[in-house]
Amino acid sequence: MTRTDRSWLVWILLGALLFAGAALWLGPVALALVVWLALWGLNTVVAGRGGARFLAPVLFGVTLLILWELTVRLLEVPTVILPAPSQIAQAFAANTPTLWADFVQTVLKGALTGWLIGCAAGIATAVLVARSDFLRRGLLPVGNFMAALPIVGTAPILVMWFGFGWESKAAVVVVMVFFPVLVNTVAGLADTQAMQRDLMRTYGASPVQTLRYLALPSALPFVFNGLKIATTLALIGAIVAEFFGSPTVGMGFRISTEVGRLNLPMVWASITVAALAGSLSYGLIALLEARLTFWHPSQRARR
Repeated sequence: MTRTDRSWLVWILLGALLFAGAALWLGPVALALVVWLALWGLNTVVAGRGGARFLAPVLFGVTLLILWELTVRLLEVPTVILPAPSQIAQAFAANTPTLWADFVQTVLKGALTGWLIGCAAGIATAVLVARSDFLRRGLLPVGNFMAALPIVGTAPILVMWFGFGWESKAAVVVVMVFFPVLVNTVAGLADTQAMQRDLMRTYGASPVQTLRYLALPSALPFVFNGLKIATTLALIGAIVAEFFGSPTVGMGFRISTEVGRLNLPMVWASITVAALAGSLSYGLIALLEARLTFWHPSQRARR
């Protein structure tokens, strides 16, 4: 941090202290506004420095939590309306075994199993569709229609078909992720230039070799886009499906049950687990994408 940056930081902190005293006389809203301005200034300083790629989002998230806690405490918001982050943390710490069991049931069994099956089936079907004009013209419109079906309509049917265990949640996830992965993979397999295809034919490459050395590498950025979309859809599908029938474990079951008991800190703790699981899975797919598609312009632009 340069001398200019340190000077700005000192002035921001001094200004915050001066205005905080006045804000105590003006009320909680003014105090929250002063804290927000001070933290915003700190975020602005950090965002322009080295290492901001990782520090800036962390600091911004901490800022939101501080403002959330401050606003709820100063305005005395009821817990049944919006609990403070500290109350959510207490509920999280007090119910860690329960939340872990819900995580295993919803994420590892329902969402992950359905995601693996749906994505594998979508990619395999896309390879067949790319080789057949009949399937491209017949299956893709049906896929678009199926993707438009509301989850609240299909989930109860699949729960009745596959039972109340995690298998029905995996089935819902398969339906949700299959067509986005299929459509993205088909678009990627078609993203090759005529000159490239002519060159492969000139080399005497077989259809399998053309697929392996040309079509699949070109399709990887599209495939990863579909996989990242599917990670979010998988978690949403598994949680929503649990609202329509599940054993006495699972994030969807926990949220619906605790809402009925007006135990909002526990509801937000379950939401936090879901958000962390979704962010982690998305980050892992993005990391794998960066390793396998380092040659793509979209990845080079981020370096």
